[in-house]
Amino acid sequence: MGIVSGIVVYILLWWWVLFMLLPIKASAPDNPDIGHATSAPKNPYIFYKFFATTIISSLLWILTYYIISNDFFTL
Repeated sequence: MGIVSGIVVYILLWWWVLFMLLPIKASAPDNPDIGHATSAPKNPYIFYKFFATTIISSLLWILTYYIISNDFFTL
C-alpha cells in the first residue's frame, strides 16, 4: 500500500467509524428550547467520539495494512 492509498484508506475508515459512533449516547432533551430541533442531542460528547474514532480507525488501518502487505488477498 502506497502513501496516498494508505491516507485515503485511513480517511475512509475514520469517517465510517465516526458515523457509526455518532448515535451512541445521543439523547434528545426533555424540554428543548424554542427554535431548537427537538431531535438535537443535549450533549453530543463529540470530543470523546472524535478521540474514540481516531483510536478505532487507527487500529482498523493497522489491521488493513497488515492484511494487504502480507498478501492475504491477491487480485
